Amino acid sequence: MLSAELLAREDLRLALGEHDFAAAFVLIKKYGGHSQNKIAAACQLTPGKVSTIMSDPAKRITSYEVIARIADGLGIPGRLLGLASRPWETDTEQPQRPADPRPPDDDFPWRPEVTTALATRLTRTDLAMDRRTAARLLATAAITGAALLDPLEGWLAAPAAASDRARPGRLGRHDVAQLEHSAVAFRQWDHRFGGGLRAKAVLGQLNDVAAALEDRQLPDIKSRLHGVMAQLAGTAATMMWDSGYQRRAQDYYRLALRSAHEAGDRAFGANVLAGMARQMLYTGRPGDALELVRLAQDGSQGHAGPRVRAMLRTREAWAYAAMGRVASFRRATGQAEDELSSARPADDEPHWIAYFNRAEIAGVTGGRLLDLARTDPRAHADAAAEHIRTALAERGAEAGRSHALDRIGLAETRFLAGDLTAAVEETRKAVAAAARTGSDRVRTQLGGLYHYTVGHSTHPAVREARDSIRELLAN
Repeated sequence: MLSAELLAREDLRLALGEHDFAAAFVLIKKYGGHSQNKIAAACQLTPGKVSTIMSDPAKRITSYEVIARIADGLGIPGRLLGLASRPWETDTEQPQRPADPRPPDDDFPWRPEVTTALATRLTRTDLAMDRRTAARLLATAAITGAALLDPLEGWLAAPAAASDRARPGRLGRHDVAQLEHSAVAFRQWDHRFGGGLRAKAVLGQLNDVAAALEDRQLPDIKSRLHGVMAQLAGTAATMMWDSGYQRRAQDYYRLALRSAHEAGDRAFGANVLAGMARQMLYTGRPGDALELVRLAQDGSQGHAGPRVRAMLRTREAWAYAAMGRVASFRRATGQAEDELSSARPADDEPHWIAYFNRAEIAGVTGGRLLDLARTDPRAHADAAAEHIRTALAERGAEAGRSHALDRIGLAETRFLAGDLTAAVEETRKAVAAAARTGSDRVRTQLGGLYHYTVGHSTHPAVREARDSIRELLAN
């Protein structure tokens, strides 16, 4: 019987899902410690048959009876092989009550002390996170619909006055400037490399800022501290999302929005809402995403510069594309380009939006055309590739996570266009780019690309590309 740890490996699951038993047996032998003879005996096959399967990927197993014997002999759940649950599978787990979709009560009201308490609670929990806590967070679905949107209406109201703090604060302007610098550094690092390798450093800094806000600070110091908290919480949200913690990412997005509200930074608050919208788009909720974008636009009117307005238009266009509203998508994309054309030099805008340029619009537009190409490749695949190539040329490999996502998208356009030679070449580049970032989001997208390689076992180059994806996803 295979261990739960072995069955949880992404490379093994992919191999089993496409009935690639050559790869599956190699992985079972390598990581499970099972010899070819042991595999053969468990599956009621001859050792010679197992050896032939492992040495020649073109030798496919198509017999239901043999696949069922493999499932039963090795203890592979039926769902991993496209079979019904096997007779030996039993559901010993007690049904769990669904998680309350509503955010915790501490999201109300929108007051400074509540925001600080929320930051303290989140960071203390996550800094002490163990494997069990991490597994629970991974299993918790993101909030959607009214449960997500209604509590955010407080963003539109004026900030409430803070209650008096008994203990005077000791932070000066130089101290806050150092905190602001660290927030910028963490954000730049995450944008370039992705992933959550430095998440605890961000959370520790965030916890320190929350502790400082528990004291009575001078008004300008307090406002700047809330600004730092917003920046750090926004970075923590992205890191949590990149690590697969969807619900926890939302917790930090809400904290970032509340902190920006307390700092009076409407533009950054709109940026946070745009991040929440992007998360909804990745989870297939374009209607919720569009509502979040509109909330951002309403709350930042008169406060957001042209780059922020352009970025919000691209999120709007993304939602329209996901809804299949092609005309609205093109209109919003054109509006984004018009907004950006009036932008000042990047140095005159907040550091967190300076990245947004024509390459970003090209990347987003190419990605949305790719979405449309999945249902109509003839109409949209080549146009998507053209925009993605523009993004790749203009922002380069230093963009890290965005560069890797562009590479994966370009490879997918070539598969959709039926150009296997170009698709394989772009897949090699995509795997190389993905290997340089720790982003779970990048690996999820790469997993989607994997499925285009299935069914080409007689094409050596495609098989090699498939193996390279599988190997990266396993590590």
